Amino acid sequence: MPVGSRFLRQSKAGEVKFRPIQRESQISTDLWIVRFIRFPPNFVRQLSIKARRNCSNIGVAQVVAASWSNNNNNNITPNVTALDSAAAEIEIPFDDEVVAVDGAGSCKTSNGVQLSGLAALKASFLCSDGSIAVHAGERLGRGIATDGITTPVVNTSAYWFKNSDELIDFKEGRHASFEYGRYGNPTTVVLENKISALEGAESTVIMASGMCASTVMMFALVKKGGHIVTTTDCYRKTRIFIEDFLVPNMNISVNVIDPADMDGLKSALDQNNVTLFFTESPTNPYLRCVDIELVSKLCHNKGTLVCVDGTFATPLNQKALALGADLVLHSATKFLGGHNDVLAGCISGSEELIAKIRKLHHVLGGALNPNAAYLIIRGMKTLHLRVQQQNSTALRMAEVLEAHPKVTRVHYPGLPSHPEHKIAMRQMTGFGGVVSFEIDGDLHTTKKFIDALKIPYIAPSFGGCESIVDQPAIMSYWDLSPAGRAMFGIKDNLVRFSFGVEDFEDLKQDILQALETI
Repeated sequence: MPVGSRFLRQSKAGEVKFRPIQRESQISTDLWIVRFIRFPPNFVRQLSIKARRNCSNIGVAQVVAASWSNNNNNNITPNVTALDSAAAEIEIPFDDEVVAVDGAGSCKTSNGVQLSGLAALKASFLCSDGSIAVHAGERLGRGIATDGITTPVVNTSAYWFKNSDELIDFKEGRHASFEYGRYGNPTTVVLENKISALEGAESTVIMASGMCASTVMMFALVKKGGHIVTTTDCYRKTRIFIEDFLVPNMNISVNVIDPADMDGLKSALDQNNVTLFFTESPTNPYLRCVDIELVSKLCHNKGTLVCVDGTFATPLNQKALALGADLVLHSATKFLGGHNDVLAGCISGSEELIAKIRKLHHVLGGALNPNAAYLIIRGMKTLHLRVQQQNSTALRMAEVLEAHPKVTRVHYPGLPSHPEHKIAMRQMTGFGGVVSFEIDGDLHTTKKFIDALKIPYIAPSFGGCESIVDQPAIMSYWDLSPAGRAMFGIKDNLVRFSFGVEDFEDLKQDILQALETI
């Protein structure tokens, strides 16, 4: 351990002391106590789950767990009663800043700023989403012993125990570990904590893809014979999963409503015992916006859960949980990863709901490889820079396209012409990097426009550094007839353009020259 670093030392039940290692010239002097930690009720029992999944200061928790485990090997049993009755106060020093966290989850910094809930897991010096995206899950300590700035990739399929007593401690919640790679990994935990901090969530579970996250979530929360309400405009594979798998195989019924049809939602809630309202906001590909606060109130009055797929928004542009949703889901493949080089999905929400989803996830598999988790961690460090650029470029290009005579309609929440522009203004701080628009022409005219573009790649994704364009009628719905595509609202002249981080003027000139070819 480097000179000058801090470590934990157990003194008596329920109390752990921070002591600094003195400089080499001072090692002979007595070690002095800088802080005391008294843990909240049931902390020993909850340590394995809470520290591993939620706590940004997981490194502290692991050292504490190891200390308790070592004492147990010497037949010293932790005084659980004393722990349960101890005053729940934690003070954690971070250089010159001290954050005190009480058992209720509130947080008070040395400068008097009072935080609560998840904010207690973040130091007060992380004030903006940009700083949180860079440091959350890492700067406050992580469950990997390293002095490296970057989070290491832990490539392992299983975790070993020093002896059988340590294994028993793990099983009974006194020792923090994962046991098997499908149940967790230190690298993926860093990513989960980072996303939780951005979303303001108690917990996050990361999976192998966005569709994996969607399907596992629905399997875990919607029981046989349940009822789902979803929206007309959404990712096609989500609709296929609900209508072709859940409906016939699990006897689940479904209502599909327009994203703005609040009367339709009220009717569905009144006439059915609705388990889940699932929607994207903004939606794919028309970027419709759902009034998250309103639908959450309507659904919660009927005991219905609300899950919002916020992939197009990102946590920087929209906080679905703060608006009232129970869960927020992302395809981390897109903006979170941001470099078109990784597949992943995540779900964030309360510990209670995420625990249910995580339990089924551990059974079904779909675990994210730690190398992929590292790529997303790295990608998220530039998330705020990328999203700012993409927000700006998309809005400016949407305005250019709307004024162009060869474009008949532009779909973008940042435009006053968008049907949910007022909702977007109220619940979003930026409108995202994707713009959909309709060319004045048919399928072949639109195809000619896309083929004339020189900068964007023709590909079926979005949210990365490189601009991507696709014609949904060909890319995602080519297996359907024109009439079949029309049933999904997909027009032959529709273009979905994901703006990367290239220079705005370069993109503008490329699009304008392509429009001149038709």
